[in-house]
Amino acid sequence: MTDAHYHRDGYATFLSLGDREFRFYGLHPWQASALGEAALLPLREKISADPHVGVGEIGLDRLKEKTISPAQRAAFAAQLEIAAEFGRPVVLHGAKCWGEVVAVCRPYAGRIPAFLFHGFSRSGGLLPDIAALNGFVGVGAALLNDHAVNYRELVREVPIERVLVETDADYGRAGARPSPGEILCKLAELRGMESAALEAVVDANAARFVEVLA
Repeated sequence: MTDAHYHRDGYATFLSLGDREFRFYGLHPWQASALGEAALLPLREKISADPHVGVGEIGLDRLKEKTISPAQRAAFAAQLEIAAEFGRPVVLHGAKCWGEVVAVCRPYAGRIPAFLFHGFSRSGGLLPDIAALNGFVGVGAALLNDHAVNYRELVREVPIERVLVETDADYGRAGARPSPGEILCKLAELRGMESAALEAVVDANAARFVEVLA
């Protein structure tokens, strides 16, 4: 079972795939303004020192502030360059600005092996662009919310070969994080698939995303 759960420790994000855990190092956009460009040097050293780590969670954010700061943009661009230089997959953040994130990533198609759009919740209009980037879409716990009608419609549109399951959010259940199995079962129901068949597809997708790190 794939569990893209992204627990964080400083610079690090962790993605679990079966009994293996893959590390991704990155300066989150919420940290960019506080830490500044000096934080990118140790990050680059971490990436260059270990061929089995990726880059992330990085990107842009309008969730906390309406305007994307120059520091956010600079940190995002610099980290994409690091990922391209070393050929590492990237975990992306784009709260309320996924269109801009896609636009910034577009020139890196082919230079960065794969992208994971973590918490993606934009309309399906960006899905062809995501596929062109060899991008994958993380489907999360919001799927379990019966009121999340638009999100469920979006999830039905994501090409099945681009879907991953993630448990980063708890969608409001006190102290509880839903299991990847819960999310996967609901996703299978919405997609009209058997859970076992969908699990096999999702696991294969995750293996493709981290292929260069294995």
